Amino acid sequence: MSTDPRLFVDAPLNQGAALILERDQAHYLVSVMRRQPGDGVRVFNGRDGEWRAVLETSGKREARLALTDRLRDQTAGPDLTLYFAPVKKARTDFIVEKATELGARAIIPVITRRTNAERVRTDRLGALAREAAEQTERLDVPQIGEPLRLDALLDDWPPGRRLIFCDETGGAPMLEALLSERERGQSWSILIGPEGGFAPEERDRFKAAPGVLAVSLGPRILRADTAAAAALALWQAVMGDWE
Repeated sequence: MSTDPRLFVDAPLNQGAALILERDQAHYLVSVMRRQPGDGVRVFNGRDGEWRAVLETSGKREARLALTDRLRDQTAGPDLTLYFAPVKKARTDFIVEKATELGARAIIPVITRRTNAERVRTDRLGALAREAAEQTERLDVPQIGEPLRLDALLDDWPPGRRLIFCDETGGAPMLEALLSERERGQSWSILIGPEGGFAPEERDRFKAAPGVLAVSLGPRILRADTAAAAALALWQAVMGDWE
């Protein structure tokens, strides 16, 4: 694996093209990574695969790259979305970072009856997702959606998509056992509730909604951020791209 720095850029990538990096990326490349003209950089945009580039000019406010050759063709990860009830800032950051590392295609905050943190800065979460994608060799960056009310999410739920909600009250099948009975290739979503759990009326809606499955993550009550990482890891191990 190349040790060249890796950057997400929102620009078309093709052989011979020139890229002008924004100020923050130029600062990272030149001042933090100490790269000089002639050094290699890897770039990706989520559409055109991963490319090798050469740093042509560098400065604290701007850097220019020249694309040389494609290193990897674009591929799509599994169709997996994480919905989560926002929690405290550091724990929300953890959820977004780990969901990116674990291959979620989209990460969307959901406001439930017992959600304590309704203010979500999706621009900052998007920056966290980009950094995590750069570090984990992903060829794309997950979509960070605007917060949705749980009722609105369920009202518009597409009938062909499966939704797993992690049920801490007991009695639901284990996630791994439930997934092992399903076929690969379906579209899946995972919903993680707030620190206080789902309200009774929300559970009633889950039971009545088509395609919604209750699962257990084991005998211990997990924090919301731990539950998100555990559920995503189990899904990837059984249904995802970890083969």
